[in-house]
Amino acid sequence: VARRLSLRKHPECHSMAGGKAIEHLAQTGNQELLTFRLPMRQYRNCDFSFSGLQNVVNYAIVQKEKEEGIQEGEILSCVKDVAAAVQHAVAVHIIQRTYRAMLFCIKNSILPSKNATLVVSGGVASNQYIRKVLQNLADANDFALLCPPPRLCTDNGVMIAWNGIERLRAGLGVLHSTAGVRYEPR
Repeated sequence: VARRLSLRKHPECHSMAGGKAIEHLAQTGNQELLTFRLPMRQYRNCDFSFSGLQNVVNYAIVQKEKEEGIQEGEILSCVKDVAAAVQHAVAVHIIQRTYRAMLFCIKNSILPSKNATLVVSGGVASNQYIRKVLQNLADANDFALLCPPPRLCTDNGVMIAWNGIERLRAGLGVLHSTAGVRYEPR
């Protein structure tokens, strides 16, 4: 979405990664000016998919460009509202699917009855809006929310390594013996 909105050309976002630019612009946008149909509404499962949302957003951007009489690659006057609406739709999709997963785990006794923890990592965990709604979801369901610091939420490979380090430190089945193993964060 950030690429389609040409956010690299936006004066506030030229040096930001796409997700960070969306989050930045969304802070002052009005998420209620655009409503995007959520993906996979017909499926009552825990799967995530954002391709349907991307198609809906791309169509809305094309329509807005026509309304404003601008070419693809130019900045829409409502770019902040688009960013806010997209961020909100992504957050709602994540919350709905995560809530279903939590209910599934509780119903099937997959999680401990006390001290259940929701762990969120990867690039999405660096978005403060999404973290806030996930915190609300966790609080409402008596789950702890655990997210790495945002500076470590840039790459899934880093998240997998972080998980491995934490499991190694806790002695949770990574290795039988940690003798001779050295690890250092960069």
